[in-house]
Amino acid sequence: MQLVFASNNKNKIAEIQAMLPHSIQILSLTDIGCHEEIPETANTIEGNAILKANYVTQNYGYDCFADDSGLEVDALSGAPGVHSARFAGEQKNDSDNINKLLMELEGIVNRKANFKTVIALNYKGEQHLFTGIADGTIIHEKRGDFGFGYDPVFVPVGYETTFAQISQQEKAAISHRGKATRQLITFLTK
Repeated sequence: MQLVFASNNKNKIAEIQAMLPHSIQILSLTDIGCHEEIPETANTIEGNAILKANYVTQNYGYDCFADDSGLEVDALSGAPGVHSARFAGEQKNDSDNINKLLMELEGIVNRKANFKTVIALNYKGEQHLFTGIADGTIIHEKRGDFGFGYDPVFVPVGYETTFAQISQQEKAAISHRGKATRQLITFLTK
């Protein structure tokens, strides 16, 4: 089975493809000739996942899935949330985003946060949503060289290491994206 994943983010594509059974092959937006940036104009993580999935289905005719993820920080009333990728500006720079987050949390004791992923699947004329949440804490400095985004400052509950200090396989077992992807796999393989 081939399914389009509405993304060109090589990190996300590799992370999800590694979790999928060999019977499911994912195609990127580039693979289907979609080179435009799909607008992410919704004000929720769910809304952006739906927008991206619908864009591919409506404009290219493929069954596909799209995800959107965000970091929700309690002390910042859920921010950066849907704006996680552009928290520090339109350049979507991970380092800038982390630096802004750490600056906003300076002096704040409650550093609880969660990562949330929503996957919207358009499949055989129906839409299905799958949600994964990983709870944790934002630490005071970057640690680790793996992962991407806010991984170097996020320590999941029950761990002393950041997402950026554990292997992709270990992260997939506990992460927000891993949880949502397992729900997607269960649906597709039942």
